[in-house]
Amino acid sequence: MTPQTPPTAPATSSLNAARRARELAELAAGTTVDLLVVGLGATGAGVALDAAARGLSVAAIDAHDLAFGTSRWSSKLIHGGLRYLAAGQVGIAYQSAAERGVLMTRTAPHLVRALPFVLPETPLVTPGQAALTLAGLRAGDLLRRSAGTPRTVLPGPRRISAMETLRLAPALHPYGLRGGLLSWDGQVTDDARLVIALARTAAAHGARVLTRCRAIALSGAGAEVKDELTGAVHTIRARAVINAAGVWAGGLVDDVPLRPSRGTHLVLRAETLGGRTCGLHLPVPGERGRFVLVLPQDDGRVYVGLTDEPVDGPVPDVPAPTEAEIGFLLDVLDYALDVPVHRDDVIGAFAGLRPLRDDGRGETADISRRHEVIVARSGVVTIVGGKLTTYRRMAQDAVDAAVAVVNGGRHVPPGVTPRLPLVGAAPPAALAALEVGPELRSAAISPETARRLVRRYGTEAPAVVAAAAADPALLEPVADGLSVIGAELMWGVRNEGALDAADLLDRRTRIGLVPADKERALPAARAALSEAPAATGG
Repeated sequence: MTPQTPPTAPATSSLNAARRARELAELAAGTTVDLLVVGLGATGAGVALDAAARGLSVAAIDAHDLAFGTSRWSSKLIHGGLRYLAAGQVGIAYQSAAERGVLMTRTAPHLVRALPFVLPETPLVTPGQAALTLAGLRAGDLLRRSAGTPRTVLPGPRRISAMETLRLAPALHPYGLRGGLLSWDGQVTDDARLVIALARTAAAHGARVLTRCRAIALSGAGAEVKDELTGAVHTIRARAVINAAGVWAGGLVDDVPLRPSRGTHLVLRAETLGGRTCGLHLPVPGERGRFVLVLPQDDGRVYVGLTDEPVDGPVPDVPAPTEAEIGFLLDVLDYALDVPVHRDDVIGAFAGLRPLRDDGRGETADISRRHEVIVARSGVVTIVGGKLTTYRRMAQDAVDAAVAVVNGGRHVPPGVTPRLPLVGAAPPAALAALEVGPELRSAAISPETARRLVRRYGTEAPAVVAAAAADPALLEPVADGLSVIGAELMWGVRNEGALDAADLLDRRTRIGLVPADKERALPAARAALSEAPAATGG
């Protein structure tokens, strides 16, 4: 495995149908790559970027789309590892805090920002428990400091009065409320957008990123793959193979015992909870140390989650929440909030499957979230476990293992991704200036739309708006009551590899989290797919 000579200028990051067809044809014709990656969630896309940035030739495939699996069903949080710290797992807690800092300060400050959380001191939380929790939050703040994340990026925790608690979260029951614990953690604007940014940054470094390519069989020398668009079967040859298929990894390689667990979230409108609120940690009645999260989003929605239920039997492509899980989350809201939240207030629900390594523990909630690299007898390297927050470290460890399998680690430089900004990244001050700068101010969009575009596309926001140059109507929302504009759908087809309406509505945007909204936006998605010219892609 010998790294390629880095090009004098990186290839374009744009992904589209034309580039996919050309690069798949090159591989089918017999081109051998240094590394084949199977799976294009956060970890797989991170593997492709890590390897390509080291100068290796890379092909990365997925049977469906970017962020099709677990990576788009997260709580959208970039955790600092407090849960691991409470369990005495200091190493993984520090790793989480360090990776959070990397995302927030260097690689993706346009996508990851601080979110305030309040844990209300209700009758369910004794004074002793509150004191212990505050001590844990302060220990987490020490992790933040040791990881080098500035206090200006993540403020420290503190106890607040009942009055301030209700000001930050007016929907809470005031009865018996003694105060609250205020803390901060990282929140990603959109987990699917993080994956898209990873994949496009990998493509800019020369990686071939191919969706709708299903791995039929893997070996240490490559894979048989089926083009899901044409039905054709091809052989992709590689010097090393990394299986990053998440909960589906065990179906591709033997001896990877997984025990998936399902985490379910509700989708509510912010007005259902009385308007904008901060994040909340709500104690679960009858269970010590367990909380339900209330997570406000930029698009006027609020997520409530999550559950941890074992999943037996075949792994579905798209997991579905159960009514029992939905009812459990509503019951916790009913206990904690002063506003009623009914079943018909739930405008959407989603569930994701955690790819946990089976360690024989009784409950999936007790299984370690530490990631693990497994090298099969065939030479295929599989990466399982972990969290969205630690995808970069998982990817780096997997590439290190693949290099060692092939040539003992010689001639390949170490990973550079801790300091490699993703497409669209810029310091917060530059992003704030862009929101009100002339490139967006001169466009016929509202300040709210400009702000939203910068938070989703970073420095590429003006280019997204420019996609509407030939048709100003693309600067309008795709449907009444939605914030997504038509130019975003056009950008998704031309530059982000979207091949059908589901790609646009379920992953390039998150309109599809609310089925009624998706139905209303379908005509705009179909129009973008039919009108966007097939870009040639660099």
